[in-house]
Amino acid sequence: MTTLDTLCIQGGYDPKQGEPRQVPIVQSTTFRYESADAMGALFDLEASGYFYSRLQNPTCDTVAAKIAALEGGSAAMLTGSGQAANFFALFNICGCGDHIVASSAIYGGTFNLISVTMAKMGIETTFVSPTATRAELDAAFRPNTKAVFGETICNPSLQVLDIELFAQAAHDHGVPFIIDNTFPTPINCRPIEWGADIVTHSTTKYMDGHSAAVGGAIVDAGRFDWMAHADKFPGLTTPDDSYHGVVYAQRFGREGAFITKATAQLMRDLGSIQSPQSAYLLNLGLESLAVRMARHCETGLAVAQHLQQHPAVTAVAYPGLEADPFHALAQKYLPKGSCGVVSFQIAGGRAAACAFMEALEVGIIATHVADARTCCLVPAATTHRQMTDPQLEAAGIPAGLVRLSCGLEAAEDLIAAIDRALQVAIEKTDN
Repeated sequence: MTTLDTLCIQGGYDPKQGEPRQVPIVQSTTFRYESADAMGALFDLEASGYFYSRLQNPTCDTVAAKIAALEGGSAAMLTGSGQAANFFALFNICGCGDHIVASSAIYGGTFNLISVTMAKMGIETTFVSPTATRAELDAAFRPNTKAVFGETICNPSLQVLDIELFAQAAHDHGVPFIIDNTFPTPINCRPIEWGADIVTHSTTKYMDGHSAAVGGAIVDAGRFDWMAHADKFPGLTTPDDSYHGVVYAQRFGREGAFITKATAQLMRDLGSIQSPQSAYLLNLGLESLAVRMARHCETGLAVAQHLQQHPAVTAVAYPGLEADPFHALAQKYLPKGSCGVVSFQIAGGRAAACAFMEALEVGIIATHVADARTCCLVPAATTHRQMTDPQLEAAGIPAGLVRLSCGLEAAEDLIAAIDRALQVAIEKTDN
């Protein structure tokens, strides 16, 4: 079996003699054909190829194939953002009148997408604790439930989801389990191996790693039997009149039905494409992903251990710490490490947290995470400010929580900067 390290470099693209060694940027909106029949076959989904980059582009497909290989999936597609990836993954099988079961501990933007925007589309969601028991999970399902959704490591509370438990509950109720694997990346966790059916990513984060391009990805495991639950998923198991009656689950099988439908329908109609230029930059990031993740995790653990001993810090969340309540799950699902993000609380609450953020020299205040450069944020005051206090509590995000994304700087430099910023926070809060 090819290792993930090698797939990061060579996956998805195998140039032949005389072809470019680097993935070519196919910067074209359209593609030429010599007959109406040849192009018509593409529109009828009877032939593979490219006709308009709003649906598919060779550069994007090449990079998507690499991500599919890294996750161990059968097919993948790129989207314009991680938000688009999560929306497409859910909306591909959910419609007005349907229901989703989701972990409450997810990124604030995704929570808003599911609880507000998709609710306006008639799709309801029941949120459950990431530590829900099997009985609590079962109680959340309804006859119209179409999917279960969660995050491998939730942003920013860093709770680790019990993937097997959520996947088994989903399967026993005849629906797929969709999981956002942005924080660990496939280098540290491959959820498909633990039962997940669909894996999403904000490729903007560790996969890109350099704040170069916004993007997302969806990977299908290719294992969920849509036809066995045909009544639940008519979009995949009944004729699509917009494509001359094609039945995706029959024509493309388990391995290709989900991604083909998401491309042919959702990308066609909603157009949340990733540009070829962005895909090219993403591929450059993927080539160093395995090396970078090891460094991010090493620094994250060192910072978490240091913060754990600091008198001004009241709590530290990092699954790599032995005292962390999610350490056992991390050992099971993330034996090589979790990520470079550390969440912690400072004595003095929100005011102290904001003072620390503003004083941190090695690191920037940015609506970003999982980057080569250290980033710092107080989620309740920024990315999650649309959530109410009870919602913040349910998501494991106290008002004074600091989310520190450790970059690739030297750990000793970052720790020294943290100590200086903590001292400033203490002095400002005392005054």
